[in-house]
Amino acid sequence: MVSLEVDGSTGSVDPVQRVVCHSSSATFVHEPRTRGSNGMSARPHIVLRDADREDAAALVALWTECLEASHDEGSEAFTQQSLWREPGVAEAASALELALSRPDKRIIVALIDGEIIGATVCDISTLTPITLTRILIVTEIQVSPRFRRRSVASTLLSAAASHGEDHNCEIVVAAIPVHSREPHRYLTKIGFNQIAVVRAIQASKLRSRLTTRATNSRDTGKLIAVRRTLRRRQGQPRSAKPRP
Repeated sequence: MVSLEVDGSTGSVDPVQRVVCHSSSATFVHEPRTRGSNGMSARPHIVLRDADREDAAALVALWTECLEASHDEGSEAFTQQSLWREPGVAEAASALELALSRPDKRIIVALIDGEIIGATVCDISTLTPITLTRILIVTEIQVSPRFRRRSVASTLLSAAASHGEDHNCEIVVAAIPVHSREPHRYLTKIGFNQIAVVRAIQASKLRSRLTTRATNSRDTGKLIAVRRTLRRRQGQPRSAKPRP
């Protein structure tokens, strides 16, 4: 059993809040922060577990809710908007089954009162194809807008970190949409540095652009060859005409 203590706002040690991860089980428990007798309510009880096929509908709803909330932050706040399309439950279930069949991938969901309100996706890989340095790649940190600023993200990240430690990962990489300001601020605050830029394009558009560039390159080459031939001809001295 691995015990991690994380403060949801700063990532520092908190003696009250604890994430308990059982390696032999898919159950995680996040104990709520207790309050004094001043009448303040305790933080909600967060339960973490591995996702399964039956979570398809709830995860589609979570992703859609997060996308809709991003519209309020500006047109560029969520860079995956142009790539996102809402899948059906059957498609999502098949995608989950495919993802979870991979031994190097894990999807962890966070629940409050039985409702999925957050999720993170973890991949185990190597730093480069020619090294054995193992890394944990966190490709999603989704939290319902209704439950933000309640330590859900830090709880998910703590579970992801524990998963990476179980697989001897030396580095943790988080891929976050570039215009998502709050996640970037949080990750920067707890020590993440920028090491790469991820760009995306529709596959059909990429093929079209590459084909156009190749065609233009061939046409340009032909035009340059014709111009060089004309210049050479213009530079040659004209033969003298025979006198009558």
